[in-house]
Amino acid sequence: MTDKYAVIGNPISHSKSPQIHAEFAKQTNQDISYKPILASLNEFEVTVRRLIDDGYKGVNVTVPFKLQAFLLSDTLSPLAQSADAANTLILNRKNIQGHNTDGIGLINDITKNLGIKLQGKRVLLLGAGGAAEGVFQPILEQNPTILIVANRTLEKAQKMVNKSPNKASASTFGALQGQFDIVINATSTGISDIALPIPSSIFATECLAYEMMYGRETPFMAQARVTGAQVADGLGMLVEQAAEAFYLWRGVRPQTAPVIKMMRSA
Repeated sequence: MTDKYAVIGNPISHSKSPQIHAEFAKQTNQDISYKPILASLNEFEVTVRRLIDDGYKGVNVTVPFKLQAFLLSDTLSPLAQSADAANTLILNRKNIQGHNTDGIGLINDITKNLGIKLQGKRVLLLGAGGAAEGVFQPILEQNPTILIVANRTLEKAQKMVNKSPNKASASTFGALQGQFDIVINATSTGISDIALPIPSSIFATECLAYEMMYGRETPFMAQARVTGAQVADGLGMLVEQAAEAFYLWRGVRPQTAPVIKMMRSA
């Protein structure tokens, strides 16, 4: 019998998750279906409950429902708790398990696909919203020399840093000084083509400039490229976080490299 899974969002028609999970299923011989589900902004819980009644085993959750998924979960993984958000749910009638695979996806893409260690590196995380929250703790677990969270408003960055005050510090964009080995853009500025108010001097020699968005050249990527930085987008992170969700659901780990290559060529 085919096990049913889905991704829930609004909007959702752009999602590449069905294609990614179809490739994972083919690769690992798993009998599953995976559909995109558009949920009304005020009907996320209703949608999830309906899917449970229809026998769905799990869902991925994308914008703008990650906080709602977190609040709906009966049990939460440590990463979901630290992020205050869930992007992967394991479903049954008695218990909804909330997980967050975004941070693992980012770390796996940087360390495995790009071959760059975060340990001992100077890391700058741009933004303090939900995307940044999802990767903050996993970055810290890689033991960088420093981790600075920079945001337009210091208060929001400080709130995130307060979760691990001895390991990270907060800054505004305008107050940034020094150079960083890895700069990660977790802001949404790429959607609107707005350049971040950050100095180009922050990109150290051989710096990795990582844009969590994918599919287009953002102002952040263009700024970093001029400095000679190695530039990467978030397509690998998308595939890697999906692979972690697939593992949570199915207990098998798909190979991500061929799927990333396929998605890039497409």
